[in-house]
Amino acid sequence: MSAGPEWTRYRRVSDLGVEVLGAHFVQHVYHRHSHDSYSFGYTEDGAQAFRCRGGAHLSTTGLAMAFNPDDPHDGHTGTPSGFTYRMVHVDPGQVRAALAEAGYKSALPLFTDPVISDPELVNRIRRATDRVLAGTDPLATQEAIDAMLLAAIRRHARSRPPVAGRAGLSNAPVARVRDLLHDRYREDLRAEDLAAAAGCSRFQVYREFQARYGMAPSTYLRQVRLRAARRLLAAGEPPAQAAVAAGFADQAHLTRWFRRAYGITPAVYQRSV
Repeated sequence: MSAGPEWTRYRRVSDLGVEVLGAHFVQHVYHRHSHDSYSFGYTEDGAQAFRCRGGAHLSTTGLAMAFNPDDPHDGHTGTPSGFTYRMVHVDPGQVRAALAEAGYKSALPLFTDPVISDPELVNRIRRATDRVLAGTDPLATQEAIDAMLLAAIRRHARSRPPVAGRAGLSNAPVARVRDLLHDRYREDLRAEDLAAAAGCSRFQVYREFQARYGMAPSTYLRQVRLRAARRLLAAGEPPAQAAVAAGFADQAHLTRWFRRAYGITPAVYQRSV
């Protein structure tokens, strides 16, 4: 990795209580500070050194980080070429709400190790930060954030709230969620919309829908949108208009997912029809 110019990417989603920072630093030094949020991150490249909880730590490529609210820490590069990293800050109220939705009692978790070797958690953080920075698909964004939080808490929190008893959903609530995805696929549906339709928590919706249909609600929604786009393309609708009409953010998003699902672009599909 070359030192290169320093850069940052930042996005805040207020209704989800999260903010994401991606950055590459060489000379930048963080003065000692703290956040009023939980913070989870990973080092994409290089190494960053910091002091936290009375000790010195080094996060190198592929390692995760976890900070509790009000954990004082600083930070600077640990290599001459700098470091690249991502960090997602989550409001404690959102963490508490996520735990309640997942069936946990209200106690907040405590993380004791600020640097964690856990490739699975790194993948969860990467997916969550990708979703937030993309600024699209609020349902998939909520799912990714929830999955990241639960993975971090279950695998690395010293104190974990006990899980309350949980029962599975009947067929009817899950079917109502499926109908909602078909009826309102053009809209920016959120996890709360699905939970309201099913009459249960968003975590229970995710778990039961995944078990029933073999995919997350956000993945199923994208499949519905792709099928709608195929119908529109077959009817002669221009790809850009078909994308918006089917619920995609724009033609580029449709093209990317169309190719992933069908191995060809919308233009190729339309010409073949």
